Amino acid sequence: MPSLLFRNARLLTLALPGQTGPRRGKALRELGVLPHGEVLVADGKIAAVAEKVDAPADAELIDAAGRVLMPGFVDCHTHACWAGDRLDEWEKKLNGVPYLDILKAGGGIYATVRAVREATQKQLAASLRERLTEMLRGGTTTVEVKSGYGLNTEAELKMLRAIRRAASDWSGTVVATALLGHATEGDVEDYSRMVTKEMLAEVSREFPDIAVDAFCEKEAWTVEACVRFFEKARKHHPIRVHTDQFNSLGMIPEAIRLHARSVDHLEAASKNDLTALAESNTFGVVLPCTGLHTDQRFAKAGFFADRGGALALATNCNPGSSPTHSMPLAIALAVRFCGLLPAEAIVAATYNPAQLLGLTDRGSIEVGKRADLLLLRHKDERQLAYELGGNPVDVVVCGGARVQ
Repeated sequence: MPSLLFRNARLLTLALPGQTGPRRGKALRELGVLPHGEVLVADGKIAAVAEKVDAPADAELIDAAGRVLMPGFVDCHTHACWAGDRLDEWEKKLNGVPYLDILKAGGGIYATVRAVREATQKQLAASLRERLTEMLRGGTTTVEVKSGYGLNTEAELKMLRAIRRAASDWSGTVVATALLGHATEGDVEDYSRMVTKEMLAEVSREFPDIAVDAFCEKEAWTVEACVRFFEKARKHHPIRVHTDQFNSLGMIPEAIRLHARSVDHLEAASKNDLTALAESNTFGVVLPCTGLHTDQRFAKAGFFADRGGALALATNCNPGSSPTHSMPLAIALAVRFCGLLPAEAIVAATYNPAQLLGLTDRGSIEVGKRADLLLLRHKDERQLAYELGGNPVDVVVCGGARVQ
């Protein structure tokens, strides 16, 4: 792999010497800017960062011409593995048909469940691979991908195997999550007991270290069902929680008590719950693209950040509520509707989600870290939040290799 030398760059190193763990408070706004800098990439890692760097004579030179060089995006919450589409459902919603009526007619998430069950593992992996390729073009070098459209053990395992297969020949990094509590079939209590007793055991055997997830919401899993599931799952797996998207049901205090790795959505979260979450070790993940596409509800991310919360930002890429894989769009929406400053949104889209996923080797431009880098078209990083639409990324380096 040839060495790469970036010259004449505005570097967002996101480096804060001596600090470990997620960035909070004032640190969430620190981009570690080096106004005129150089970065040497060798053997897949960052070999040098300085105003001037000595490089091998055969290094490939990339002249940034004053543009922004920054870490790759880390999208820590997606449902990017699916089959079929939801276009008919979307058109019905545009014509005023309530979502609950669509669900009762077998649409919504259940339409995707049917399509996933009908698809082969190879087909699921191929469609996910296409989406991963598009994500990389937009600067996402690390992505979390959930299962959750299977709803039975066989289909959930098929999804997880498809995610693993797609990840094996992608230059970026995929972190799989077993979303075993996404929806229900039949009575929620009976179904959740089956998942807890049977499905969890099968997933644990094949994917022993995977994080597990559940969706606490009306028409999904109750607080009691989630707690019962997580109490068992956390003995062997990290846990993550979808909650407070539409209703505040009391899951946030339970997630904190259970030491969940993250609580995601938060659009309906109360200020008291957000404050408690900010004071805990659990990340809060906001998903503003969902609000844009569904009901114009957005999490109070600025409030959460001001209280010292460990904040991350993601796309929630999925066929129903967030049909996008654009992290720049998520940044732009988080600044407009969630109360974040551009610098806070950038850290929440790079360094902090890497910490959430347990990947401490990326998210900042520091010697020895994995070389996942983006050269933007822009000379001012605030353009990431200001510009709507289009792709702000000119050059992508993933694992030390130039892929765009």
